[in-house]
Amino acid sequence: MRAAPPLPAADRQRLLAGTHHDPHTPLGAHLQDGGDVCFRVLRPYARAVTVIGADSGTGTAAALRAELHDEGDGFFAGVVRLSEIPEYELLVRYGDRPGDDDVRTVDPYRFPPALGELDLRLIAEGRHEELWQALGARTMTRAGHCGTRFTVWAPNARGVRVAGDFNHWDGTACPMRSLGSSGVWEVFLPGVGDGARYKFEITGPDGVRVLHADPMARAAEVPPANASVVHTSAHKWRDGDWLDRRAAGTPHAAPVSVYELHLPSWRPGLTYRQLAAQLPAYIKDLGFTHVELMPCAEHPFGGSWGYQVTGFYAPTARLGGPDDFKYLVDALHQAGIGVLMDWVAAHFPKDEWALARFDGTALYEHADPSRAEHPDWGTLEFDLGRREVRNFLVANAVYWCEEYHIDGLRVDAVASMLYLDYSRAPGEWTPNAHGGNADLDAVALLREMNATVHRRCPGVLTAAEESTTWDGVTRATHHVGEGGFGGLGFSFKWNMGWMHDSLNYLAREPAHRTYHHGELTFAMVYAYSENFILPVSHDEVVHGKRSLVSKMPGDWWQRRAGHRAFLGFMWAHPGKQLLFMGQEFAQGAEWSEEHGPDWWLLDPSYSAEPDHRGVRDLVRDLNAEYVRTPALWQLDTVPAGFSWIEDGSDGGSPAGGDAVFAFVRFDADGAPLIAVSNFSPVPRTGYRLGVPEAGVSWREVLNTDDLRYGGSDVRNREPLAEEATPAHGRPASVTVTLPPLATVWLRPHG
Repeated sequence: MRAAPPLPAADRQRLLAGTHHDPHTPLGAHLQDGGDVCFRVLRPYARAVTVIGADSGTGTAAALRAELHDEGDGFFAGVVRLSEIPEYELLVRYGDRPGDDDVRTVDPYRFPPALGELDLRLIAEGRHEELWQALGARTMTRAGHCGTRFTVWAPNARGVRVAGDFNHWDGTACPMRSLGSSGVWEVFLPGVGDGARYKFEITGPDGVRVLHADPMARAAEVPPANASVVHTSAHKWRDGDWLDRRAAGTPHAAPVSVYELHLPSWRPGLTYRQLAAQLPAYIKDLGFTHVELMPCAEHPFGGSWGYQVTGFYAPTARLGGPDDFKYLVDALHQAGIGVLMDWVAAHFPKDEWALARFDGTALYEHADPSRAEHPDWGTLEFDLGRREVRNFLVANAVYWCEEYHIDGLRVDAVASMLYLDYSRAPGEWTPNAHGGNADLDAVALLREMNATVHRRCPGVLTAAEESTTWDGVTRATHHVGEGGFGGLGFSFKWNMGWMHDSLNYLAREPAHRTYHHGELTFAMVYAYSENFILPVSHDEVVHGKRSLVSKMPGDWWQRRAGHRAFLGFMWAHPGKQLLFMGQEFAQGAEWSEEHGPDWWLLDPSYSAEPDHRGVRDLVRDLNAEYVRTPALWQLDTVPAGFSWIEDGSDGGSPAGGDAVFAFVRFDADGAPLIAVSNFSPVPRTGYRLGVPEAGVSWREVLNTDDLRYGGSDVRNREPLAEEATPAHGRPASVTVTLPPLATVWLRPHG
């Protein structure tokens, strides 16, 4: 072993400072003129480094064994006369004597780039729909050596190194190379495998060095720790039949009844796998068709409920690993339950170890501070005008659907994305190129996300939490509307107007409701302008808003009766329905992420347990009748599927004055179901109700005042004969008894 030519001072300084863009050129093994091979390694704290040859065919030690010269500062180098670069490994000694604390390893700087030109081109163009396959930490075998390829997008960084528990969190020996103009940095580290913790040590243009978690990490440490974790999935899916049915389905014309929950607090302390043993059985027993999980991606602050995400590609480690989360989704699918997930693309927190100023510049966020700062939440907004950032988010949506078999994404805070002036006063925002307040970059992102997800993942639905009158939220992206542009492409939109109006109406004393019937009926004026989900979500039962049953006026009996009546009205109303956990058994307290639902209310030893069990029994029966009655879901998005009988608009009529509402739903074959709600505490006997002419009697199929549900048991126990007596503008009618604060469903009998 001869001494190697001196390393140029500039290379030496940049390698030590972590700012070398191409460490594979000065490091590794390289053929020299005249048939020599120069070896150079950077191993801080090492006492000696020896190059050991290996026969690539047998793995036995070959003749080469040469100790490199110590060049100081952790550099070791030497020249050996060889005709070609051999298979070799490094024997690194950290102890004082040979054999004392020796580590045998493969040189990372002997490998060519592990990312191809197509990947780099797609990344640069912002069109890599499987971005998670190209960026992040990915285990693989190269030239017979197992290890992990690390790749990260940091276009403005002066240098990037990998630091982790495998190098004592000192990235000096693991600099990454820049792959041209793509902005991607890469290195393959042999011997690093699943479970390794790591971060990227990024030196920004200002020379400041910061450790950042991997934006593409598939796993993360349990908060408050925040390192990324190398992960390769070993889960074997067993939900093939479910996916086939999903792909062949049409969500708009199918039953969709959603139970929304916060996984960490549904049953506090349970892991994903423990939840898999309880949650599917509970949901299936109550008859919900889907669950909606509040954000499951990694987040540092539990009090954000998951809406301030730092690990967009990693399920939160609070409840287990990525494969454990897949196990839960798989278990739900095998129970016949779809899984929706809240997805956050509007903003991200400012933690310096996460996305904020990732490469030392405003990379994921806007460079303009007035655009970067979210005015409501103290977070940062994505720069959606940057194609690589849009790609990061679009690929993330696809990732959850393809890698985790998620059946739908509910996109959070869409309104805050769509408007440049959202929560901003005049002078605090700049109009778009057309002089308007629409954020055209956000529009482009949402359209691309929806189009990509629907193209790649048949049957997956997307839903927008959008509270304004934006035109075409659920219109297809290629269908041009009256405004001259395509829709956003969502499958559904949360009907926030219906939610607020309905809950305002129900919070009023019954005597005052007469003057506010429009709050309960106005939603039908625009019911078919979009495809709606009717939500009673987590946001409505926290922060002083009170739980659903506690919003109702009156004594305990009346509050429960109003709660039940509203659920009956909601389940029959056009639109899919969503109910937050705890409301299915009339929990009186607000939800808290610290302790979750008050399950003790269902303890048989509790004196009021029958009151809460009765409401839960009602929800079970509502879902059962809903699923087996196509009239309640088949034409949800078609005006022909609904007709008012009594809309309470005539305040002078007995019905209008007494808060009675009635409507009929039809399926595709014209089969009807009538829903009648009496939001007055006074029962109505002998109430004449106009009905569609069917020539048959009608029977009560559900009554929220049933004794089993905790009601007063005012029932229509016998079939109701259809009479040729006009009522409500219809030629036929029946005489029905309406219980107090109750909803009754009627179907043709015989």
